[in-house]
Amino acid sequence: MESEQLFHRGYYRNSYNSITSASSDEELLDGAGVIMDFQTSEDDNLLDGDTAVGTHYTMTNGGSISSSTHLLDLLDEPIPGVGTYDDFHTIDWVRERCKDRERHRRINSKKKESAWEMTKSLYDAWSGWLVVTLTGLASGALAGLIDIAADWMTDLKEGICLSALWYNHEQCCWGSNETTFEERDKCPQWKTWAELIIGQAEGPGSYIMNYIMYIFWALSFAFLAVSLVKVFAPYACGSGIPEIKTILSGFIIRGYLGKWTLMIKTITLVLAVASGLSLGKEGPLVHVACCCGNIFSYLFPKYSTNEAKKREVLSAASAAGVSVAFGAPIGGVLFSLEEVPSGLFIPSMAIGAIAGRIVGIAVEQLAYYHHDWFIFKEWCEVGADCITPGLYAMVGAAACLGGVTRMTVSLVVIVFELTGGLEYIVPLMAAVMTSKWVGDAFGREGIYEAHIRLNGYPFLDAKEEFTHTTLAADVMRPRRSDPPLAVLTQDNMTVDDIENMINETSYNGFPVIMSKESQRLVGFALRRDLTIAIESARKKQEGIVGSSRVCFAQHTPSLPAESPRPLKLRSILDMSPFTVTDHTPMEIVVDIFRKLGLRQCLVTHNGSVLGIITKKNMVAHLEELTRRAEPLTPPWYHHKKRYPPSYGPDGKPRPRVHNVQLSPVTSEGEEAGEEARLLSSTTL
Repeated sequence: MESEQLFHRGYYRNSYNSITSASSDEELLDGAGVIMDFQTSEDDNLLDGDTAVGTHYTMTNGGSISSSTHLLDLLDEPIPGVGTYDDFHTIDWVRERCKDRERHRRINSKKKESAWEMTKSLYDAWSGWLVVTLTGLASGALAGLIDIAADWMTDLKEGICLSALWYNHEQCCWGSNETTFEERDKCPQWKTWAELIIGQAEGPGSYIMNYIMYIFWALSFAFLAVSLVKVFAPYACGSGIPEIKTILSGFIIRGYLGKWTLMIKTITLVLAVASGLSLGKEGPLVHVACCCGNIFSYLFPKYSTNEAKKREVLSAASAAGVSVAFGAPIGGVLFSLEEVPSGLFIPSMAIGAIAGRIVGIAVEQLAYYHHDWFIFKEWCEVGADCITPGLYAMVGAAACLGGVTRMTVSLVVIVFELTGGLEYIVPLMAAVMTSKWVGDAFGREGIYEAHIRLNGYPFLDAKEEFTHTTLAADVMRPRRSDPPLAVLTQDNMTVDDIENMINETSYNGFPVIMSKESQRLVGFALRRDLTIAIESARKKQEGIVGSSRVCFAQHTPSLPAESPRPLKLRSILDMSPFTVTDHTPMEIVVDIFRKLGLRQCLVTHNGSVLGIITKKNMVAHLEELTRRAEPLTPPWYHHKKRYPPSYGPDGKPRPRVHNVQLSPVTSEGEEAGEEARLLSSTTL
């Protein structure tokens, strides 16, 4: 019981007042009555990295007992698995960047030692170009395969080419001499299903048979696509755009970009398009390209061991996906830079094109019958076609897609590369910006930002402004009603204590403090790293038992002679976790999380740990503030009659009562109290 109380010290009002009432940091440090002796002794040999296997250390108790044994120092060799991430967790961008810088320094320091080290240095430098080249080649090849297969299976619903089964309708008739310009789709080599089954090419029976076979193949393709996704790769469903956007922001979704997902996605994309469903290949092709980039990144250690570097490849892969989908390489690059992939491409463009063409036809009719109006007088002559409805359709498609995705520059470039019409850039820019402004008037959230929010992914939108006046202390955990903050002490815990804490909690990591009295921050240890390190020590080292003392400090504490071998875990400790004070405005904290890509941030007061803010806490806080924000109320709102809720405590509708007169509300406080009283009697 004492060990549980030792490490489960939480943030409550009393402890917070005791911390804030301290006169100096020295009082906080000396509150435990601990005296640390830093005199030079044999213990200095126990510093990280200075002790090898076989080194002896001395444990004393009052100077009367001494013994010698081996010290386990996990810094001597890396522990496999430490530094990796669990599924549905956020990566630590700061740590990943530090790892990459350290890797780069290590390679540069060794490249002059030998020709082999120089070769490895060149390979590392060129690995980025190689991986993006392979990703582009694979994305283009798969996109071409999907197009060819989808065209063939689409024509398969109508008939088959007897001379070459792998030909679609158009290819089957290429070499036919019987094909004419007027009837270029008819040739002896192509047979409809009615001709093959009932031997009739025309007539009611032929029409009914072709219709039945068309429905049969369409339903078969759709059912097969759904079955493959459901059974083999559930992550292959949908376009994948919101998940990819979340992954690019630093979220881990294991298997979403794996080889099995790639294979099923490619096959089912062909089946879904060929079935005739109202969808396109453009969005899923981004998912396919990112799968290729993820798979190829594992061939290069520079990207396979670093999640931040891997996301550079995924960003380039998303640009490749847009490029092969639209044939717009420049637009694809701008697309990945402006906003990581987003949009319902084909439906949005189709709706916008229809609306634009309707407007174009209307303007065309106005110009035809009222050519003398001042807006047409200088441009249109009698009998001339001065209005092109297709141009209005193109502008409408871009405007609708821009309103859905809130893209601007990249969308204009994509449409320009699709059409090749340089003279239409100005109307395209005007339409896209106007649609974005109109969309922002209703809400700054795009279609897939809303999808991300509904799925509960921890995504912080860089474009969203934070205008509230909350502090870090208002967002940090634990709250008053939450369990105490689970912390580790640097040299007073055993292996069993840490394992019990891991089993009893679900936290991603634990702050490490000097002692329970001072709460002074030492570092931060991740849950996964602790688990892997303890398991590795039990397997590879003798004498590590449940009662072994765990040490996160530089010096091993003095232990009795009969104590088991201590376990030193300073190698897995983050000695510089990002911290903010309890009075830091949340506006600054939000910017820090967005720009540095943090996964968690510790909240301190005079160096003592008060709580923690995670990325999920940040997202939940922003959503709570959004829900609580209400539009400005009109002046008459505060003078209207207030009525009780429509439903009573039993969940049934209240009886309708006419001429209800409530007491007037004279202030905002009384108004809030009245609403709280009414709502408290309602079961939601």
